[in-house]
Amino acid sequence: MNKILIITHTADNFSIEKVTEYIADNNCEVIRFDVDLYPLENKLSTIFQDGEWISILETPSAKYRLDDISAVWYRRAYNIGKGLKEEMEPKFFGAAMGEIRNTLFGFLESIDAYSLGKPSVYRRLDSKEEQLKLAHKIGLSVPETCLTNNPEEAKKFILKHQNVVAKMQTGFAIYEDGVENVVFTNVVKEDKLEELDSLLYCPMQFQQMIEKKRELRVTIVGRDVYAFEVDSQQFEDAKVDWRKDGVNLLDKWTRTELPKGIEEKLLELLDIYNVDYGAIDIIVSPEDQYYFIEINAAGEFFWLDNLTEGNMISRSIADVLCDKAPRRNNVVLA
Repeated sequence: MNKILIITHTADNFSIEKVTEYIADNNCEVIRFDVDLYPLENKLSTIFQDGEWISILETPSAKYRLDDISAVWYRRAYNIGKGLKEEMEPKFFGAAMGEIRNTLFGFLESIDAYSLGKPSVYRRLDSKEEQLKLAHKIGLSVPETCLTNNPEEAKKFILKHQNVVAKMQTGFAIYEDGVENVVFTNVVKEDKLEELDSLLYCPMQFQQMIEKKRELRVTIVGRDVYAFEVDSQQFEDAKVDWRKDGVNLLDKWTRTELPKGIEEKLLELLDIYNVDYGAIDIIVSPEDQYYFIEINAAGEFFWLDNLTEGNMISRSIADVLCDKAPRRNNVVLA
């Protein structure tokens, strides 16, 4: 029986269970590695001995060989080392976390099996600049964009385009009194230009504001394309960034079809990155022009999965992991 390793954490959502269910339907076994239990509860060892490499994961309930897995789904790596800070002297914590992350990610990079997601892939896809350049190169429309920490360049861009939004390139959040405040996409007003002087300390991404007829979330698994649309303009808080009012929009998304040319270009983009999963954000203008915004290497899909018959996105993930559907080959030593 083929073994599928899922990298996640204990607080992940039900999508893990649904994919696990479909993996079992494919007569494969799931090994779940919750990284927030590493290293205090989960123990990971890789040993080269007698000419053989062996990797072992020991959890509170079982012990697994990992060197003979057939595929891995690098789903999430949240809260690595949870609880460790309270267990050791503060002066050792930073160095220990460095070793923990290096060991875990080094193991994941070295797995000689198919991988749906990988730390190095996620790091590459963190580059919004590369995404936009590649999308433009293959013929997708992208908003005019300025990435800078130069206040004067930002001001010139804003004055030229008038309607401009500012966004961060990461999951940028500010923590005050233990509360996380996510920085969403916001419109830049001309009367706020002087506030841009703080760019000197932290670069931002500015983009021409595209009027929205519809917003699309396109989830691609292997060669399967699941496109959904929403009218984000029906709620005031969602007009600029639908995530601000995402809860109210959960049941407002509907399945849609992409123009053939757009779908082909999105699949080409995944071919370039050599990945089998991507959650892609697109804006459709009133003139029905499709603007590529970004691709998320591990973007969430569970709320859209619930809108398909039989959780089709989860089934596609399971089929790719179990080699029951076409996939892009990325085995280390293939």
